[in-house]
Amino acid sequence: MTDYSRVERLALCDLFDELGPDQPTLCGGWTTYDLAVHLYVRESDPMAGPGIMISALADTTEKRMERAKAKYGFTGVVNKVRNGPPRASIYGLPLIGHQLNTTEYLVHHEDVRRAQPSFTVRTLPAEQQAGLWKGLKVAGRTMTRKASTGIVLQRPDGSTTVAKQPTNGRSVIVIGEPAELLLFCFGRQQVADVQLEGDPAVIEELKSTSFGI
Repeated sequence: MTDYSRVERLALCDLFDELGPDQPTLCGGWTTYDLAVHLYVRESDPMAGPGIMISALADTTEKRMERAKAKYGFTGVVNKVRNGPPRASIYGLPLIGHQLNTTEYLVHHEDVRRAQPSFTVRTLPAEQQAGLWKGLKVAGRTMTRKASTGIVLQRPDGSTTVAKQPTNGRSVIVIGEPAELLLFCFGRQQVADVQLEGDPAVIEELKSTSFGI
């Protein structure tokens, strides 16, 4: 089975090299440099990792990111991300690392691609789409927990999974390939290539809801 977390990692690093450190991304005002160093400290700096998930520790993470920039520079940071996490990191464990990074690198690769003036929606391998769909069935409920309406995720072949049960009798169907549904549930609603079916007012509300883990 192909390790698509590594496929996306390498493709993203190649894109970093191509674009350089100062290009925009879809990550809250971060540049490509900021995103690259985020990925580095997430996997390689135990002191920085907690602040990614815990807002009270975010200042420590920011300081560690700036330290990594000063120490390695953009090219050095990208090369470290390309080479993968240290063996001692949880992300370096073959099975767990793959599970944790499959979504991370797909989303962040698209964060860079879709922040550029023009982009095309990629056609991903069926095996990769199947893995993303499997993950969505588990994590979709967590990512869409802030929605004020029910959400049903639907593949083009008609298969569905309920990300959130109907709220006050309201529900929206989000239709697209698993990668696009993942982007939608990860808070990238504005760039996800999906169709939405339901009450128009509810759909507009859903488009601006803050999603993600």
